[in-house]
Amino acid sequence: MKPASQIGWRAALISLAIFACLLLVWHLATAPKESARIGSGASSAAQDEYAKLMGKSSSSPVKTSGFPGLAQMGETMRKELANPFYDNGPNDKGIGIQLGYSLARVGLGFAIAALVAIPLGFLLGMSPLMQRALNPFIQILKPISPLAWMPLALYTIKDSSVSGIFVIFICSVWPMLMNTAFGVASVRRDWLNVAKTLEVTPLRKAFLVILPAAAPTILTGMRISMGIAWLVIVAAEMLVGGTGIGYFVWNEWNNLSLTSVIFAILVIGVTGMVLDLVFARLQKLVTYTE
Repeated sequence: MKPASQIGWRAALISLAIFACLLLVWHLATAPKESARIGSGASSAAQDEYAKLMGKSSSSPVKTSGFPGLAQMGETMRKELANPFYDNGPNDKGIGIQLGYSLARVGLGFAIAALVAIPLGFLLGMSPLMQRALNPFIQILKPISPLAWMPLALYTIKDSSVSGIFVIFICSVWPMLMNTAFGVASVRRDWLNVAKTLEVTPLRKAFLVILPAAAPTILTGMRISMGIAWLVIVAAEMLVGGTGIGYFVWNEWNNLSLTSVIFAILVIGVTGMVLDLVFARLQKLVTYTE
């Protein structure tokens, strides 16, 4: 069996090669194309005039595709990252500020969901009676799209930011609840019997026996919930507007700045990857390996 470090290096090289191929395809697909000079001198003059308006010499190739190239993306990234925390008013904030608003909403909604889902999951996992009693309500509410709650939240709460937090709570609570209940119910009976023999109190049994055994499954639910929450917050902010990375995407689209839209999409993807890596690391720390 090959060592893990060797596999890691090979995987990294393959990833870099794929990334380079994607950049090459992007460059070739968006490379400027030479305008065909067909027809009379009037046509050539019109093309020369167009080239001058575009800031190009008459011999320079004219880019006919509207999709931005790598040079344009590089310039946009340099400009956005040079001052990511500027604030020039409601509709002109840096990418760092917008990302901060989104992370704050996700963090608060996720924390509230954890405070509700994990204790309730313990109750369902330890009590088959309560699991059967609450299961119909869970099965009805769980498939509802989180964004379907947005109109009701806006009407009831009358605050777009708090409504976004509520939507994050709704989409985060179910994976954590179901995984916690499954993890608690799957704890080995031998461990529970030993705790019962030693006359351990229910609270101590929950913290010293059940929680360590169910922690990997609970972290899995939290990891899934965070992925869903980060997915939903972008769509929610597009609907309610104001601030956030989702609003940034929508605002830049309205400004016809496609390069800024693509840059924001990359920021969303990288942030989601970092959040997932954090929970993957936590999950690895609490997983017992023999």
